[in-house]
Amino acid sequence: MLRVLVLFLIVIAGIVVGPMLAGHQGYVLIQTDNYNVETSVTGLAIMAILLFLVLFFIEWVLRRVFRTGARTRGWFVGRKRSKARRKTQEAMIKLAEGDHRQMEKLLARHADHAEQPMVNYLLAAEAASQRGDEFRTNQYLERAAEIADTDQLPVDITRVRIQLAQGEIHAARHGVDRLLGLSPRHPEILRLAEQAYLRTGAYSSLLEIMPSMAKADIYDDEQIQALQEKAYLGLMDQLMAEEGSEGLKRWWKDQNRKTRHEVVLQVAMAAHLIECNDHDLAQEVILDGLKRSDDPRLIAMMPKLRSGNPEQLEKALRNIIKQQGDVPLLNSTLGQLLMKHGEWLQAAEAFRSALQQRPDAYDYAWLADALDKLHKPAEAAEMRHQGLMLSLNNPAE
Repeated sequence: MLRVLVLFLIVIAGIVVGPMLAGHQGYVLIQTDNYNVETSVTGLAIMAILLFLVLFFIEWVLRRVFRTGARTRGWFVGRKRSKARRKTQEAMIKLAEGDHRQMEKLLARHADHAEQPMVNYLLAAEAASQRGDEFRTNQYLERAAEIADTDQLPVDITRVRIQLAQGEIHAARHGVDRLLGLSPRHPEILRLAEQAYLRTGAYSSLLEIMPSMAKADIYDDEQIQALQEKAYLGLMDQLMAEEGSEGLKRWWKDQNRKTRHEVVLQVAMAAHLIECNDHDLAQEVILDGLKRSDDPRLIAMMPKLRSGNPEQLEKALRNIIKQQGDVPLLNSTLGQLLMKHGEWLQAAEAFRSALQQRPDAYDYAWLADALDKLHKPAEAAEMRHQGLMLSLNNPAE
């Protein structure tokens, strides 16, 4: 602007000074209906310069005024933002202290001027939820949704988290289903889905998201395995309650080989079938498991069976004893099976073999029962006495 003014002055000066040096200044007539203005070229130039200077001054004044207004507005806005930042920090301290009421107040009052208003409203919603104020919670969530515009994912995640905290598990289940459709590998969505599915008994849905949970590194391998087993056990409980052994049998056959070979699931399946009084199918499951693993959990299930073909169990157990030698658990289990067949002498020998390797109150009691059948009351009484003393000395057993 200053350069234009200088150039303009130079031009005007040339117009004015030129005619003066030439000895004549020219003549200018401006005529209207009522007035005639007569002046020289030099006078006109001077008036133009003065007019331009006046306009330049007016512009400078207006610019200073508006700049001052902008600065004033900026000062007020900056002050509000600084205060909002300070109050947000205070709210985080209240969160650590567990003062949800004060936290909510600090966050909500200054949310509109905070650096991230949506975050303030979401945190305020969670604080209101902790207080049990459903109206305020929904109010803050709606305000956060308005600010979020197209980025509604944080709002929806917070809403589901609050629904779970408030016990609205079916609403939360609906919410996580929709969120998984939008972002199937989001770690927090998967965590919320886990809670919602467990609490609603949606074990099949939980098993479906297990691969995504593993890829998202939410849990380590052991935790994933434990959660998977929990889901399978829950599913078995549902099937047993709704369809009995037939439902369990159909479901078990539909599982892949890897699932059917999980020892934990084999033991759980056998236990459910025994509870349904389907001992034959339970025996099939246990024997199938023993073909691949001599797991003690499978062996411990054998005495609980009352199938129509107990010889298969005894045969399988003797084969394991041949491979592993005299193991207390194997001898004790064999003794229990033999007692069911009325083979008291062999059962007593098996219990004695187990007791020689380690004392056990249950084996003493079973051996005493076998000795009673063999008409050896004194020895049976001695075994019961030893078992009782062992129990008294080891009350935790």
